[in-house]
Amino acid sequence: MAKIKILVVEDESIVAKDIKNTLKKLDYDVPATINSGEKALEEVVENKPDLVLMDIMLKGKMTGIECAEIIKEKYRIPVIFLTAYADDNTLEKAKITEPYGYIIKPFKEKELQTTIEMTLYKYEKDQELRKERDLYSSIIENKESKDSIFVRADYRLNKINFTDIYFVEALKDYVVINTSDNSYTTHTTMKEMVRILPKKDFVRIHRSYIVNINKIYSIKYPDLVIEDKMKVLPIGGLYRKELYSRLNMI
Repeated sequence: MAKIKILVVEDESIVAKDIKNTLKKLDYDVPATINSGEKALEEVVENKPDLVLMDIMLKGKMTGIECAEIIKEKYRIPVIFLTAYADDNTLEKAKITEPYGYIIKPFKEKELQTTIEMTLYKYEKDQELRKERDLYSSIIENKESKDSIFVRADYRLNKINFTDIYFVEALKDYVVINTSDNSYTTHTTMKEMVRILPKKDFVRIHRSYIVNINKIYSIKYPDLVIEDKMKVLPIGGLYRKELYSRLNMI
């Protein structure tokens, strides 16, 4: 198994050498020690490290914080800050880049190892979550050619056929998708659900409800009843006209 590759960005040569020796002792690979943000970006492209240990105060025009932000956005490589400065102002600036760790110098070997291992573990989980979100987004973007959707709930993706959805209910920052035999709570908005669901089959009847037109049992304004579940839902005045225009009435 290949060793974890760690890039050290530290402008004090003695400190950089000490960190490198410590990392090698812990069985990590250190391809280089760099003393500026500009050189660090070049090294990231060339060596593609698994993790970057970044000093906040560096030689050159670029600070460690600025360098870390570019590494995060462009290369998606986790960064741990190393610094002798622990004042509130520095911490606030560093937090903006959302680093995976923040170690105050001087630090102990065990502290360094623990922070690195926790970072690698969290980064792996973040990547898995990103893949799930990318899959979810891909499914949404291609929904026109599909008859179902995958909803991320309870830490997994659940397939739901559009025909099985009875109604959708808003719940603060979440929505609840109700089917014949289950309900799925997921973190999204009603506006997004209107965009996702097939317009020919679904209509919004209230700021808190979207219904499957094919599942409506009866309507007596200001309420309607959902078949099978016999669930009574309110009809908002602003949505009444749109609802009635979608019904086949005689």
